[in-house]
Amino acid sequence: MTRTLAAATLTLMAVIPPLLAAPDEFNYDEAKVPEFTLPDPLEGVGSADAWPARRAELFSLIEAEMFGEAPAAVPVEVVRDIPDTEALGGKATLSQPKLRFAGVEVRLLIIRPAAISSPVPAFLGLNFAGNHTVIDHPDVALTTAWMRNKDDDKASADDRGKSAGRWDAASIVGRGYALVTAYYGEIDPDFDDGWENGVHAELGKPDGPGAWGSIATWAWGLSRILDHLDEDVPAIDGRRVAVLGHSRLGKTALWAGAADERFALVISNNSGCGGAALSRRRYGETVKRINTAFPHWFCDGFLKYNDDEDALPFDQHTLLALVAPRPLYVASAEDDRWADPHGEFLAALNASPVYGLLGQEGLPAESMPAVNEPVTGGRIGYHIRTGKHDVTAYDWGCFLDFA
Repeated sequence: MTRTLAAATLTLMAVIPPLLAAPDEFNYDEAKVPEFTLPDPLEGVGSADAWPARRAELFSLIEAEMFGEAPAAVPVEVVRDIPDTEALGGKATLSQPKLRFAGVEVRLLIIRPAAISSPVPAFLGLNFAGNHTVIDHPDVALTTAWMRNKDDDKASADDRGKSAGRWDAASIVGRGYALVTAYYGEIDPDFDDGWENGVHAELGKPDGPGAWGSIATWAWGLSRILDHLDEDVPAIDGRRVAVLGHSRLGKTALWAGAADERFALVISNNSGCGGAALSRRRYGETVKRINTAFPHWFCDGFLKYNDDEDALPFDQHTLLALVAPRPLYVASAEDDRWADPHGEFLAALNASPVYGLLGQEGLPAESMPAVNEPVTGGRIGYHIRTGKHDVTAYDWGCFLDFA
């Protein structure tokens, strides 16, 4: 099953590398991608009956060497202090329950179809800038938590609805789904704080190189939100909740889907290095760059793979394979070379044999599809669209069609 992959031939449009990345520091030339061999997730596995034990082994390996070990579940207390209200011209009902767990308070924003009385499936994902940015509605509460990219570190009412295009609530509700989101900074602030804030303030800093980083913390928080949806929200069908995320929160969604098999569908959007993109390709963002720029995202055990990706006992196709046999969708963008779209496609392709072992078709393609031509029909979906590192209405159309 192991594949040896030569340098690929996909040509992508040029983009400016992110901050801290000098133009000549990172590879954007497919001809310079080294040959590499991927570890086989199915090594030693002869039948579907043997997969659960192998899956547990691989999960523990990725947990110890990359994301870090999260603690057990904790009780979730519910505080409902904002009445439901109408949204989207009466087509939706907007709820904002506040959850308390592990010493933090996390406010949910639930936007669900007003005309459907039976439990509906939902998309669950964390947001970057506060619930008030997801929809332009005066009743959405502003978070009091630390806010990224603000001079005073505080949320502002001036930002209401500024990220609405990334969430496309009208299309989600119009197709009969609910949208559930929360601000990721309420679970753990996104800076290297030495385990002093968010849930870490109560749960403490674990010992050793396998101490959980922020991505594992956000993923753990998503599971606590799912606990609430499954147990306390009759309007949501807790058995049909998709977890999704963009960029660093796409990495989070993948790890949440691997760690918690209750998530019925897992969606990665432009998740790149540490998410859906193969590390061994050394294309765009690298393991060393991500560990240097964001030392709090992963466990310290991941540091030893800086400039030594071939020593990884897994690659990101293994992470994707842990979703099997549940449906998985990977989305890339043509101008987002930093996230390595071809590496994301190859990870999905190389996760497919696990789906095949379990009696499901994985990714129904052997080569990179054309731009704006989604590959669906199997349990793994993939597309690369025109445009930059973002979530667009096009992406949501593909996610909704796949769901």
